Amino acid sequence: MKEKLSDAVSSLSVDFLDIRMENRWETRISYKGKNLEELSHTKSSGGVVRALDEGSWGIVSFTDLSRLEKSLFLAVREAKIKKGGKSKLGETPVVKDNVRAKMKIDPRDIPLEEKASLMKQYNEKLMDHSHNPSSMIYYKDTSVEKFYINSEGTYLEQERVDCGASYGAVARRNENIQTAHVSIGGTDGWENVLEIDGVIEELNERAITLLDAKPARGGKFDCVLDNRLTGTFIHEAFGHMSEADHMDDNEKLQELMVPGKKWGCDELTVVDDGSGPEGASGTDKYDDEGVPTSKTYLIKDGILAGRLHSRETAGKMGEPVSGNARAVDNRFEPIVRMTNTYIEPRDWTLDEMVKDIKNGYYVKSSRGGMTNLDMFTFSAGEAYRIEDGEIREKVRDLSLTGNVFETMKNIDAIGNDFELFGKGGRGGCGKGGQFPLPVGLGGPHIRIRNVIVGGR
Repeated sequence: MKEKLSDAVSSLSVDFLDIRMENRWETRISYKGKNLEELSHTKSSGGVVRALDEGSWGIVSFTDLSRLEKSLFLAVREAKIKKGGKSKLGETPVVKDNVRAKMKIDPRDIPLEEKASLMKQYNEKLMDHSHNPSSMIYYKDTSVEKFYINSEGTYLEQERVDCGASYGAVARRNENIQTAHVSIGGTDGWENVLEIDGVIEELNERAITLLDAKPARGGKFDCVLDNRLTGTFIHEAFGHMSEADHMDDNEKLQELMVPGKKWGCDELTVVDDGSGPEGASGTDKYDDEGVPTSKTYLIKDGILAGRLHSRETAGKMGEPVSGNARAVDNRFEPIVRMTNTYIEPRDWTLDEMVKDIKNGYYVKSSRGGMTNLDMFTFSAGEAYRIEDGEIREKVRDLSLTGNVFETMKNIDAIGNDFELFGKGGRGGCGKGGQFPLPVGLGGPHIRIRNVIVGGR
């Protein structure tokens, strides 16, 4: 493979050229209620050629190695026809490496029948309650063999294996339907989906108790967010704003995201780290442009400190590359994406955060949300009323909304109980039509003052 790709790259005259090839194997198992909706094992191959000449890109994808030569020709022709000016790419070292996946238990060694049997057991447990039950399970493991070469001399072979699942419990009482979800995943192997009976029991209990929960009351409240919701908040509301390709033609975002600007309390530090920890969903040694991944401080001690780059965005802005060019699979070019994004822990305990709240909410997990530049809305997976410094009864139908900049400034307590979560199954990050990309997210508990809470 190396010789074939090297011959292809060296035969053409452009400012820059790279080729990314992938062989991909996927196992998918899904249940909806009692119905087994999918049981499959598939293989696909393909890649993307990118040519850069005088500031313009030509990009062509292919699904058969026999089409590589034609794809190279088309990509170069497209780049030379456009000719947009001077080519600018951030500098990165030339590397040659062969990276193998590290796992305790390799899901590729587990027979399909054993995987199907385990998911069936979990589905039966999700259906094992008396409140008109239903369920949702989506298991997926993916093994990818990547080959990357560019005209500067970098050549990489990388192996990556992801394994995880999304689980959902459903409880009904007449027209009242409540759900509880969790997504578990990572690159550390088959053990991600083993021994999760306790998780299944918790999901069932959460869905059932939501049937009796009263709707949350809307207004402005002090809120404590758990580790998962902290991760979702910082990823969705702030992380996407840190992706440099959003800033090209967006003057408002350029004004908001000025390095050195105050973005929160002195204790607030936000990180994106594709280099670790080992086994996390967003961890890789190199991104899909052959750039070594790194730990990037987005906010450091309350001050905006950095942003996430591809080689192109780094070249345009005159900033260091960060190793954040990622593609969801072999059909797509790499774009700027997060890896493992989180808030670093500090000193507060959960009890200390709650004790200072007279009237507020303890908010856990997320059932989805949306962002629009500097505005966000999230629906809580679970929430409890806080009164006079104590966590009280469960509530439902609670959402959090607001302006990211103002909300970040209102974070006044950061916990000491850090957790990082990976997304499995249908979980992952979506951007530019590329979904689901494996990412890690998390942090400690945090307290936010005067959050806009939506309820009934």
